[in-house]
Amino acid sequence: MKEKFIKSTIILIIGGLLTKILGMIIRIATTRVIGLEGIGLYMLTMPTYALFVTIATFSLPIAISKLVSENKRNNKNVVLGIIPIALLFNIVIISILIFSSRFISDTLLQNSKLYYPILAMSVTLPFVTLSSIIRGYFFGKEKMVPHVTSNLFEQVVRLAMTIIITPYLLKISLIAAVTGLVLFNVVSELLSILILFFFIPKNVKITKDDIKPDSENIKDIFSISAPTTAGRIINSISSFLEPIIITFVLLSIGYTNNYVTLEYGLISGYVFPMVMLPQFLSGAISNALLPTISKYNELNNKKAIKRKLYQAIFFSLIIGLFFTIIFMAFPTKSLEIMFGNGSGSKYLVIAAPIFLLTYIEGPIISTLQAMDKAKIVMISSLIGTFIKTITLFLTLYLDIHMYALLIAIFIQYLIVIIYQYKKLKKYL
Repeated sequence: MKEKFIKSTIILIIGGLLTKILGMIIRIATTRVIGLEGIGLYMLTMPTYALFVTIATFSLPIAISKLVSENKRNNKNVVLGIIPIALLFNIVIISILIFSSRFISDTLLQNSKLYYPILAMSVTLPFVTLSSIIRGYFFGKEKMVPHVTSNLFEQVVRLAMTIIITPYLLKISLIAAVTGLVLFNVVSELLSILILFFFIPKNVKITKDDIKPDSENIKDIFSISAPTTAGRIINSISSFLEPIIITFVLLSIGYTNNYVTLEYGLISGYVFPMVMLPQFLSGAISNALLPTISKYNELNNKKAIKRKLYQAIFFSLIIGLFFTIIFMAFPTKSLEIMFGNGSGSKYLVIAAPIFLLTYIEGPIISTLQAMDKAKIVMISSLIGTFIKTITLFLTLYLDIHMYALLIAIFIQYLIVIIYQYKKLKKYL
């Protein structure tokens, strides 16, 4: 079990590193192709996209990964039986998104330009959902190579489309280019699905019983995914409300829409991706931790769970501290290397130590989910979202620009982690 955990972590770290490098190249290419205004518009749509993807996927990868890792049931039915239900659920979510697109763009985000990018999101949802379900199976089996391989091909295709297709879309309009960036997800996710299917053993035979939803499996999946999704939806709602609150308050106290778009694009398009860049390392540790903790939990080995948790937090924090020091010491240079633009360095110096808290949160969340304590994650998300939203709304009126957002995020992370850790200690 220990060897599998280490092997899985190493594979995820290597794959995550390559994926992140490609992701940053894609972001750099995108920024240079569509400019700061285009990035600003694109980033304003991302919280909405994240919210609907969270709802559509319903945390199925986590639930499937946990059930498959326990190896107590027909794993083919766990994976295949949920697909028809997931796709039917997607149809409902797609319908809601289509009918609410105009309201979201014009009323909530107060920018009619965002209508088509938001509408385009509906097409991507079933592909993202199917891809996530298959990934959950491989995570449960602790086979990380399929996930890493599909991610790499997915990123290469996105990069190629960004460089080749986006300039042609720009000739039509900036909004056509931003809409295209959203629709690129259809092609990349479809490719990812095909690659994942390639790794399924050739001797596997699928019967009607495997595809037919099993009530017990569905119940177990939803018992894990429902509270996890609720927590993620709460976080996504927080991100969804973020640009809405910022736009509303800053416009009401005299700022222009252009200022809000550019400044929010700067912090969410440059600074946040910069501080979250190394998180693939801690994310690899957290992802590999979940099936390992699930097995220890089945054995009721709390001592082993505690040991693995503290090891994960320790190594995660070491990684976080290293990059935090670099970002704080060389903020302008770090941004220039990644984006060719040092704008946002004033925010990066403050954001770097704040996001260090996420290196603690990741392993704690994975441990709670593996121990069937996803409700704690959900409740902490609700508390954190409420605190962040209120803090953001109030501090924006202090006229401290985007620093209000950083203050709100810091308070949110701090309270959430303290709450989660105290609850977790009761079970260990």
